[in-house]
This record gives sequence, structure tokens and C-alpha cells, in this order.
Amino acid sequence: MRNLTLITGGVRSGKSLFAESLARASALPVVYIATMPVLPEDSEQQTRIERHRLRRPLEWCTIEAPYTLPESILGLPTTPTFCLIDCLSVYVSNLILGDTPEKGPPDPYAQETKLFNEIDRIVALISQQQNTNFVIVTNEVGSGVVPDNALSRAYRDFLGLSNQTMAQEADNVWLTCSGLPLRLKPQANF
Repeated sequence: MRNLTLITGGVRSGKSLFAESLARASALPVVYIATMPVLPEDSEQQTRIERHRLRRPLEWCTIEAPYTLPESILGLPTTPTFCLIDCLSVYVSNLILGDTPEKGPPDPYAQETKLFNEIDRIVALISQQQNTNFVIVTNEVGSGVVPDNALSRAYRDFLGLSNQTMAQEADNVWLTCSGLPLRLKPQANF
């Protein structure tokens, strides 16, 4: 899809900062879709959310959509827009855990069909929004160790497969490492 860019990388690799720089450079109205649910009892998480909020220019429209990403995409303007979704990794976690993350699902793989249907729906909706340039931020989970529990392994598997789907559909894919964006797609012709 010509209107989709995927930015992946490790934690604190500069993914969001790079995505935000693309949004600023676009000269389009920006819609920022945030997928992190606010957990009142988690002060560290609240600090991280506030840092992200403070980096955004006031003229950007922010939509908090921890559980409603497809509906948020459907609600975007039909005029030329830049939509930054930060991030797919949190959204996949939200789908697995539901709105009671502290409990988690008894069987994380029970969410598999629902999750991949949701990813397919997101891809379809993005392809229908040809006036919107989408940038999706996600974490790279394939470079770490094998987690020691079923929930973490399910998350790694589901996010890895979701990232592959998005990367296949995206016209541009970037990997950030130590604050440096490295283009993975399209590849240079030598």
C-alpha cells in the first residue's frame, strides 16, 4: 500500500521520534492515534504517556484508542491527512489482555483468531483511506530470548506475525537502531 509506512525497532530505539519527524515534515494535518490505555495505578506508565503528549504539537489531533483502532481509522477525515499510530505492539497486547490486563486471558491463544481478524480489518481500512498517509510504530520482538511463560510467548508470536502482515502491505518499512532509521523497504537497487 502506497499510503502505509511501518517503523519497527527495539525499545528506546527512536521509533516514535522518527515517526513524529515524518509527521512534522508532511505538511498535512496530523491525527495521532495512541493505543496505550491509561492505568491510574501505574505512575511510571503515566509519566511515559505524558512525555509522549508533551512532544506533540498542539495542532495535532490526538485520539486515545486502546481498544478501538479500526473505529478510529474509520472516523478519520476524508481530506488529505497524516495518521500516526503509536503503537501496534501495545494494541496487540490490549487485544490479548482485554480491558482487564492485570488478569490476562486464561489461554492467550484463545484470542488468536480474533486478533488476526482485527489486524486484517485494520489493513483493509487503511487501504480504503487513500487520502491518508499512515505511519504505524511497532516493536521488533524477534531478536530477543524465548520468553519463559505462555502469555509472553503468545504475545511475541502474535506481534511478530502482525508485524509481518503490516510489513508485507507497507510500501515503506524502517528499522530504528540507536536512534538511526534504516530503510528496509523499498530496497535500494544496485
